[in-house]
Amino acid sequence: MKKTAILLGASGLTGSLLLDLLLSDSDFDKIKLFSRKESGHSHPKIEEHIVDVLHLENHAADFTGDVVFCCIGTTKAKTPDENEYKSIDFGIPVTAAQLAKQNNIPAFIVISALGANPKSPVFYNRIKGQMERHVIDLGIPKTHILEPSLIAGDRNEARVGETMGIYLMKVINPLLIGKLKKFRSIPPENIAKTMWHLSKNDYPKTIVPSDIIFNLGQFD
Repeated sequence: MKKTAILLGASGLTGSLLLDLLLSDSDFDKIKLFSRKESGHSHPKIEEHIVDVLHLENHAADFTGDVVFCCIGTTKAKTPDENEYKSIDFGIPVTAAQLAKQNNIPAFIVISALGANPKSPVFYNRIKGQMERHVIDLGIPKTHILEPSLIAGDRNEARVGETMGIYLMKVINPLLIGKLKKFRSIPPENIAKTMWHLSKNDYPKTIVPSDIIFNLGQFD
């Protein structure tokens, strides 16, 4: 039976790569995109829903499918207001997971971040950790939360600090071995491939650390 995927964040770095994978996968015959603006993609598989993603609950009737991929995320530089930041990095994934639970969608796969911890003194890590906890508590049968390290890829927007970090990590990566491998920067292609791979295969863990994301992302 053909599947329907719901994708949040299709215009982002990882989300756009994941969209390409889903469009080329014959197992999926429909990809529902929920976003604030048109993706710019034209494909018979795509069903676009231009909505206020901060209020996904208003579109529950359309939020149906077989798997939800959530690639939503922002940065402190882009969203300095903490309330607005939380409404994006916590509010959107949690509401999407709640709708998945409500509509009996059996699989939910979301990008979090390395260091996510609901009790962290670091605001960014704390919000990601709180999001993870709420998603897990919903008990969606196939839940996978990816915790990538710094994502090394070309973005359409300027992130000076992040760009410097990526170049620095290229030097440091070879030195991070053993248990430190999870701190290596990771290509967005590996994250997208891992999300796609997890949707089609069994994996025993809910939390997927960065080094495992890299390894799973080697599959074609």
